[in-house]
Amino acid sequence: MTTFSMTGKHVAITGASSGFGHHFAGVLSAAGAKVTLGARREDKLSQRVAELTDAGHSACAATLDVREPDSIKNFFDQAESTFGPVDVLINNAGVESGAKTYAMIDEEDWDFVMDTNLKSAWRMSKQFTERLQAHKLKSGNIVMVSSITDRRTIKGQFPYAISKAAMTRMTEVMALEASRYGIRVNALAPGYIPTDVSTLVVNSPNVDDFVKGIPMRRFGDFADLDGPILLLASDASSYMTGSVVTVDGGHVCGSL
Repeated sequence: MTTFSMTGKHVAITGASSGFGHHFAGVLSAAGAKVTLGARREDKLSQRVAELTDAGHSACAATLDVREPDSIKNFFDQAESTFGPVDVLINNAGVESGAKTYAMIDEEDWDFVMDTNLKSAWRMSKQFTERLQAHKLKSGNIVMVSSITDRRTIKGQFPYAISKAAMTRMTEVMALEASRYGIRVNALAPGYIPTDVSTLVVNSPNVDDFVKGIPMRRFGDFADLDGPILLLASDASSYMTGSVVTVDGGHVCGSL
């Protein structure tokens, strides 16, 4: 459907060596986008780019540590030299600290999670905005990958849940401020879908009871995010900004 076409769009994705970012690269490139994948694991990036190019898609990889300003600059430089200015930025990079409460975590873990999940999204978005202005582009699109833990959480998700709550709020404030540059800012808030980050819950001995709390009685699949990411990344959402699209099987509205 042309409504969700990504033809002619250059999409930059952080945290693209695995999980959501890895999957989004395939979905968006299949819809016609040129994709630049960023992450620290060069071998994983190279493998994913090979898969995409073998399938006839346009993809490149650039090493990226979202906690380092110089790395972010080099990432955008390489992306632009390959496919031109970035049209859509997907802030997907994220980590968690393991099953730790606020009383257990130390400052090093706190800083690692907050710098990777939250501060990096600001740094990437700021650089994206500056480059959009430098190229005299009239529009841009930022998609934050948040989480339903921005509203409801369980013990042991500190400070991951805090970083995602802040990212959702960042989405709303940035949407207000970015409109002057022609930039839309929305967020995707997935529920529990098996990834490296969600192993704490997925591998829990109480997993059956946990799933019963999801109205649809199952964890999500990566494919459940295909439509929502295409909506937010494409011009199908051209009159959306400051929105948070929740994809969780009804989890956040389940019974307490």
